[in-house]
Amino acid sequence: MPTRRQFLQTAAALASTSLLTRTAAAQPAVSLPVPGVLGLELYSVRHQMERDLEGALKLVHSWGFQQVEGGNFYGRSAADFKGLLDRYGLEMQSMLVGYEALRDDMATVIRHAKAVGTRMVGTAWIPHQRPFGRQHVDTAIRDFAVFGKALRAEGIRFFYHVHGYEFQPDGGGTLMDTLVQNTPADLVDFQADVFWVQRGGGDPAALLTRYPKRFISLHLKDMARDLPTGDPTGTAPDEACVVFGTGQIDFPAILRAALTAGVTHYYIEDEHPEADRQIPESLKYLARLKV
Repeated sequence: MPTRRQFLQTAAALASTSLLTRTAAAQPAVSLPVPGVLGLELYSVRHQMERDLEGALKLVHSWGFQQVEGGNFYGRSAADFKGLLDRYGLEMQSMLVGYEALRDDMATVIRHAKAVGTRMVGTAWIPHQRPFGRQHVDTAIRDFAVFGKALRAEGIRFFYHVHGYEFQPDGGGTLMDTLVQNTPADLVDFQADVFWVQRGGGDPAALLTRYPKRFISLHLKDMARDLPTGDPTGTAPDEACVVFGTGQIDFPAILRAALTAGVTHYYIEDEHPEADRQIPESLKYLARLKV
């Protein structure tokens, strides 16, 4: 028969477990109106992470996220950063790195990706002197095939994050068309940042519809209504990122197109200086959105 002390210890342990279960059950769950993984691009909380790395990860977890996208380990090793993610119930399936790192030190990129548990590695900028032109696209086409082959051999998918300057005319289409049409579909995926696509003069929903099965993921962000489009620079004020549903991005149309195009991962990114205030409101918008 258990002693009274053993009984009380067991009861305390069960109560503690029950409390943890209730806390986990009360944890808000992020949701999308379409099937797919919804995560957070950690660049959204870069300022918080610079000040208090663990506090920022705890904040991300408190919003209900389980998936994140990253690439900056804030002075930690990839393995140590993975440990922090595990501590706060987070997983990094997608990682963005510099073009030069992929070109010049692929071995390190692969080592970091494996250490942190990443299944998708991408780059978000094609090096160029303005204006961005066909010569830059031709170089990227060659390099992307090399990047994709090296990463695919390690069980990792390569993707390019569209940044807006690719929507300038080229032949009968745009430089974006040239880039997609001339990269091997089995080695090169794409990530559409809906803000940058529209900022650059593209139509996010039309782009996804035009190239089914080529876009593996999206960056979801809304753009202030007064920000001009057709800008080829790939730049915009951070303050132009606004709460979802208050800007000019047509989320229902984009998500409908993404559903049929085969997009599997969606990452909220908010570059606004007060993103920590905006993100919870954007999550509320997504939770009630009908497509």
